[in-house]
Amino acid sequence: MRPAQTRTPPASPPSGAAGATQVTPEHDGDPGASLPLDSTPGASLPLDGTPGASFPLDFDVCYRAIAGRDPRWDGRVFLGVSSTRIYCRPSCPARKPKPQNCRFFASAAACVAAGFRACKRCRPDAIPGTRDWDARGDLAARAVRRIRDGAVDSVGVTGLARELAVSERHLRRVLIAEVGASPLQLARTRRAHAARTLIDQTDLPLADIAFAAGFGSLRQFGDTMREEFGDAPSRLPRNGRGARTSVSPGGSAADPASDERPRLALQLRGRAPYDVAGMRAFLVAHAIPGRDAVECRGREAARARSRDAAPIRSRDAVGADPLAPTAHAIDVPGGTATAEIGWEAVREERGTVAIPVALTLPILADTMPAIATVRRLLDLDADPAQIGGALGPDPRLAPLLSRRPGLRLPGARNPQEFALGTVLGQQVSLAAARTLQGRLAEAFSVAPPPGSASEFRPAPDAAGIADTDPAELRERLGLTRARAETLRDVARALATGLDLGPGADRGHARAELAALRGIGPWSVELIAMRALGDPDAFPAGDLILRRALGARTDRETRSLAEAWRPFRGYATQHLWADFLAAQAAATASRSVPHPTHAPGARP
Repeated sequence: MRPAQTRTPPASPPSGAAGATQVTPEHDGDPGASLPLDSTPGASLPLDGTPGASFPLDFDVCYRAIAGRDPRWDGRVFLGVSSTRIYCRPSCPARKPKPQNCRFFASAAACVAAGFRACKRCRPDAIPGTRDWDARGDLAARAVRRIRDGAVDSVGVTGLARELAVSERHLRRVLIAEVGASPLQLARTRRAHAARTLIDQTDLPLADIAFAAGFGSLRQFGDTMREEFGDAPSRLPRNGRGARTSVSPGGSAADPASDERPRLALQLRGRAPYDVAGMRAFLVAHAIPGRDAVECRGREAARARSRDAAPIRSRDAVGADPLAPTAHAIDVPGGTATAEIGWEAVREERGTVAIPVALTLPILADTMPAIATVRRLLDLDADPAQIGGALGPDPRLAPLLSRRPGLRLPGARNPQEFALGTVLGQQVSLAAARTLQGRLAEAFSVAPPPGSASEFRPAPDAAGIADTDPAELRERLGLTRARAETLRDVARALATGLDLGPGADRGHARAELAALRGIGPWSVELIAMRALGDPDAFPAGDLILRRALGARTDRETRSLAEAWRPFRGYATQHLWADFLAAQAAATASRSVPHPTHAPGARP
């Protein structure tokens, strides 16, 4: 990887990236990063499964990107202007800088590490994240995912290096080479962007914002914000759109033991388009009694529906009010939070989508973990243009992309809960699987006490399940003997260290899962897709996929899907959604059981 690059381009830049001259970097000590780009704004990155690796930034391509001010480039490259020491998004409406004053970076943290601060006009800090690092399994990608999930705040750089089985020095060297910033700089930029969001959208006191964003002191908060934005926190504009946010005083930095809990109303942003109806329908169809509520209208409705509720049917939410809010349990370090999603108020503007989410938290320190989990659940870091560039050339997928623009790949709010739920969902209908998951939550999690931050139950305890005899699991949950044994074995693996989180070694996790009795390739890939967050996970043995591709064997299915890398998971989601839509249309209003499209699990 090479440092950020600057040069004076030729008077007539070439028309395509293929003929662009390789840039020779200035060795001025500035950290940098590189990113694979082609010459078409919004087109996909090179689809070799390693976005962000071994491709230096091409100056001519990047300069044409800022000349076109196409918002689809935002987040894929950042412009640093050496004459002003400001960094911008490519779509910034400000006057285009001279070529000799331009430097290009692959991350906001790399810009700050090189001495640039965020532009106040285009707000590059407000750009949604990227899934480029999710498509890779190397050390840098795993570290970025863990830092994005708050690992430096919770365990420090030392703990992160220990998790990744490397030295701190090696971790720092790899991240500077690949991303352009050290682990601490990446964490500081993450905290600063989180704090800026809270300053923009809430009425929280600045001290509480510092606490919620993960800063260790007010001095650190002030120094970092000045470094990132060029101003003290008190000088940054608040509620620029005039919207006021009601935040309860409880659970603040001053009084974390208060009975009243923080409630934040936020707008979480992603790249447009976004398939609102499709995502809501998915969450409703997979709602777990005691963990989710549909058709809720505020906290009272959520409270009435959540605890010990009957199994939720998808028709409850797709009838008269298909965009009614939904509420979901979110597991955070301080306990269980509630996220209420206001689907009917979702809006799109200037290439982004804003989804209203009301968070009720145990304490303010849980703000960032809760936001990270909701973003993962709603797949808000996906880039539809990049995904479309990878999948659109396939004539089998192009019509599906047109029918469902912005279709997302929902993530798992709790990887362990999802792995256990996958076992319960083998070879049964979706409704039956949901019922079993509700029983599991009721049997192996503690009901929330009065006055808690959430009306929902926490996720089932894997250790408790691991210590339970399979015969008791059969009786309490209504499982077969084989399924009860598989559930117990998976719980034991989770309780003894099987990591399915953002920084997990995916190859190792897949191998550990596959070694468990009763876990077949389909289950392994489904867990990789939603729990491990692998956008390229692909259950080749899925019967719906084989039927859609006209393949007779798993090997043939994999061969036909090879061109979809590194987004085979999104292709799978499109094919599943199309199958279910066709099935629903064929059966009209008649209630139909969810198809079991997984092949038989290994006995």
